[in-house]
Amino acid sequence: MFDGRITPEQYNTAWWEMRERYQGIRPPVERSAAGFDPGAKYHIANNVPYLRYFLSYVLQFQFYEAACQQAGWEGPLHRCTVYGNREVGARFNRMLEMGSSQPWPDALEAFTGTRQMDGGSMVRYFQPLMTYMEEQNRGQDCGWD
Repeated sequence: MFDGRITPEQYNTAWWEMRERYQGIRPPVERSAAGFDPGAKYHIANNVPYLRYFLSYVLQFQFYEAACQQAGWEGPLHRCTVYGNREVGARFNRMLEMGSSQPWPDALEAFTGTRQMDGGSMVRYFQPLMTYMEEQNRGQDCGWD
């Protein structure tokens, strides 16, 4: 859409094609090409980039793993809790207090020890579930058509 390959008269059709391709979601009833279903999403109508949400999930798990490491957790990541850990809370608060006064990589480094975003924390958190799902789905044809 932004580079012109999808024109306004194709918006609704392309929207539903992408929803099905990437999310496995089909419209509940036949949709008109003349409609604009994407406009029902707050983020579309208000021009809020979805990339924010993707990045927030990556960072959420990266912060979580860093907090667990700071607390000295040595077990499976998905079982860690830092509830009540004042030291971790104070460190996280110091990072948040930086606000927008410092570049985001500085804030990331202040809490996690690295300036690089890394999706590995999310992978490590969900690895036990992934292993289980792979075992349960072995030999199955999974996905949508």
